[in-house]
Amino acid sequence: MGGTGARRRGQGRGGSRGAPQRRARGGSRGGPKAGSTRLTKRGRILLWVAASFSVLILAVAGIGAWIYTDLDNNIHAADVDSKLGGDRPENLSPGSKNILVVGSDSRDGANSKYGKNLTTMQSDTLMVVHIPADRKWATVVSFPRDSWVQIPTCDKGNGSKAAAHHFKINEAFSIGGSTGDVESAAACTIKTVEARTGLRMDHFMSVDFQGFKGMVNALGGIEVCPEQAIHDKKAHLDMEAGCQTVKDEKALGYVRTRYSVGDGSDLGRIGRQQEFMDALASKAQSKLTSPKSLYDFLQSATKSLTTDKPLAGIKPLYGLASELKGIPEDRLTFLTVPNYPREADVPTDKANVMWQFPQAADLFTSLARDKEVGKDRKKQLEKSAKEPVYASTVSVRVLNGTGKDGRAAEVAEQLRDAGFKVESTDNAPADSRTTTIDYPEGAKSRAEVLASRLPGVRATARTADSAGAAPGVVTLTVGKEFEGLR
Repeated sequence: MGGTGARRRGQGRGGSRGAPQRRARGGSRGGPKAGSTRLTKRGRILLWVAASFSVLILAVAGIGAWIYTDLDNNIHAADVDSKLGGDRPENLSPGSKNILVVGSDSRDGANSKYGKNLTTMQSDTLMVVHIPADRKWATVVSFPRDSWVQIPTCDKGNGSKAAAHHFKINEAFSIGGSTGDVESAAACTIKTVEARTGLRMDHFMSVDFQGFKGMVNALGGIEVCPEQAIHDKKAHLDMEAGCQTVKDEKALGYVRTRYSVGDGSDLGRIGRQQEFMDALASKAQSKLTSPKSLYDFLQSATKSLTTDKPLAGIKPLYGLASELKGIPEDRLTFLTVPNYPREADVPTDKANVMWQFPQAADLFTSLARDKEVGKDRKKQLEKSAKEPVYASTVSVRVLNGTGKDGRAAEVAEQLRDAGFKVESTDNAPADSRTTTIDYPEGAKSRAEVLASRLPGVRATARTADSAGAAPGVVTLTVGKEFEGLR
């Protein structure tokens, strides 16, 4: 296997705290205004989901067969399934699809200048696209790269394994790709997302830095209009305020900049990236009339693309794009997983975010069961997110019902890592296979937050206070089938 760990098809493939300062524009300064270049949400999906938008352009343009084959062979195929094993969530709604999309921040080759003392590969953008069995709607869920989650045990791509631990969700890609192995990077990311969401990922796709620059350059650049000057050494970006057309390193720096714009949050960067991609796809629709520009654009898009084997080709990507094309615009929903600053649970951590439960669990459960998360549901999530129940407000007593010495202490440590307050540990009166949660009067919402972190466990009201349970304390009895926190 080569240095990237993925082979080209022709070689034997096996709710945002920060808003954009101003939206990017698809045209030049003398061109159309921002409002007229806004891409429909359907177009946004087509571009982010493996450059399917590019495939549609290709079909409409009627390019010759030799170019079709040339572009088809550009796409990298990653043998992800062979590295995932069998311990995965079930697909509860056959016919639906979950596609994991990664913006790859690779640090080797031409991308090496974008980071020092970093592992080989990084994921800059992470989202799941859910396409239902009936193809009548779609939901795209973005995960902030600063999401604090448990990274499972992963193959590092060099024969060794990384132990399970808590860190930012984007570290999963760098752990698996520590030797440049795309398959391992994708597998570790899929394992992490599946474990944290309970959703089975059916496909994977990644687009890297250099391909992004090539697409922008083929269009002659994209106009952006920052209201303030941006000087970001990490993103290699120096921009004055006002409208200007960006390409090459400046375009890349603009979508990567974070700390020097707005509130410095990753949520703000997600918004800027979505605005920029809107403008890029909109300009591609209207400006790719030159055969050379079209060819250069498609070359960059396909060369930067890595997918799982079944999706690695112009034909399967076109099929995916065709399915998305038929979805009504008003039934495409985009949202960020409900979250809050981890500082609320761990005062010393001012950099990361926690997913907000039970809202996040409700969202994932709906998608797993192929229930539409539409505009009304999105509003409900956003409304409830304004009054989060922090893990740090949940006091828990842990009882060991497994009969195994030290199990309560082990689980208590997991709870503390997740921000919960552990009041005490003890043994349960009798051994139990199942894990249970019970709560006293007035603690229902706090118990539900804990229950939402334990798949398959429901919180029940305590009919009479258990011996030794302090007022307001939720009791977690750990059974032999306990699998850990989500």
